[in-house]
Amino acid sequence: MYFKAFLIKFIMTTAVIWIVLGYYGVELLNIFITSIALTVLGFVGDIFLMPKIGNMLATFGDFILALAVVWLIGTYLFDPSVPAGRAAFIISLILIIGEMYLHQYIKLHIFEPRVTNPSDKAGYYQRTDTQLEFAKAFSKEDFKKK
Repeated sequence: MYFKAFLIKFIMTTAVIWIVLGYYGVELLNIFITSIALTVLGFVGDIFLMPKIGNMLATFGDFILALAVVWLIGTYLFDPSVPAGRAAFIISLILIIGEMYLHQYIKLHIFEPRVTNPSDKAGYYQRTDTQLEFAKAFSKEDFKKK
C-alpha cells in the first residue's frame, strides 16, 4: 500500500513539475531531481504528520514544502533566466489540488486498515451482527408431549 501511494504521488508531482518547468525550458534531469526530492519529503510528511494534524493542515504543509523545495532547488540548479519563485508558486498551487485527493486515498488505504476495532471503522461490515447460536433442535414430537 505504501508503494502504490508513493508511486501515485511521484507520478503526480513529476507531471506537474514537468509541465510547469518544461514551459520554462528546464532540463529533464533537474526536473527529476526536483520531483524526487519533493516526493520523498512530502510522502514522509504525509505518512507521519497527516494522521496527527488532518487533511487540510497537511495540504497546507505540502503547499509550503513544495514552494520551498522547488524554490531552493531552482535557485541552485535551474538556469538563472528561469523565475524559480513564480514556477514554485504555480507548482505548489497545482499540487495542492492533487494532494487533497491523495490524502483521501492514503487515509482510506493506508490508515483505515490499521483500525482493529470494527465499530471504529466507518463502512465496515459488522461481523458481530451475524453470530451463530447453539440450541437444541426441537421436533414435532417434543411439542406434542407438552
